[in-house]
Amino acid sequence: MNDKKIKKMIIAALLAALTCIATMIIKFPTPTFGYIHLGDCFVLLCGILLGPQTGALAAGIGSMFADIFSGYVSWAPATLIIKALTAGIAGFLFRRLQTVFKHSARRFVPIVIGGLAGEIVMVAGYFFYEAVFAAAASGGITSATLTAGIVSAASGIPFNIVQGVTGIILSVLLVPVLQSIGSIREWAMQ
Repeated sequence: MNDKKIKKMIIAALLAALTCIATMIIKFPTPTFGYIHLGDCFVLLCGILLGPQTGALAAGIGSMFADIFSGYVSWAPATLIIKALTAGIAGFLFRRLQTVFKHSARRFVPIVIGGLAGEIVMVAGYFFYEAVFAAAASGGITSATLTAGIVSAASGIPFNIVQGVTGIILSVLLVPVLQSIGSIREWAMQ
């Protein structure tokens, strides 16, 4: 394995750990027994800095461990998939759009578009998972329990939107700072 691959693996592990920490440490409880956290900023940064594949793995694994360590073990498998998709989509769109906006005053547009697409997947993914999970926990998936699950899951949508928008805003602020650091610019966002 060459030095560049090793460095990318180390950075991916570091970003996974930072995603886990940002999700666990800086959180605000919600009335739906969940919490709003700053981990989505790092989920998006994983996709943007590491690219869609490696970024998806780092974001998914870091977010999954945050759920496990915080006592939300039943959410961990869904979080792994949902956050990996969020980072992967954000990273893919960022990479595709950054060349279009690279020399423009609107260099933040690829971050916003990628972030919005990724966070829409996050909101929809958690809505779907919570609706099915609540229905199954009610004694089986029937039309009545699924309806109740959908109503219950809908109450979490606004909080997930706030979390996603916060992640996008913080990413828009942090990416230019990270791009200004030469050693990061060498391997990231290319």
